[in-house]
Amino acid sequence: MESLEKQALQVAKEIVVKFIEVGRISPANFAEHFAEIYTEILSTVGGVSASPAGSPAKATKKKDKAE
Repeated sequence: MESLEKQALQVAKEIVVKFIEVGRISPANFAEHFAEIYTEILSTVGGVSASPAGSPAKATKKKDKAE
């Protein structure tokens, strides 16, 4: 994992934890939100594609389409 990806992962974790603290996200729906937040941060900071191969966001988007 590249340094930029590690930093994006850390920032996403901090954001999700803050959202849990203020009640915007519950621990029960953490997985639904984390991948989207991580992917958005990574694409914003790094200018990389919004869904790198093998990322958690890819699995989440497939799940959403199935519903």
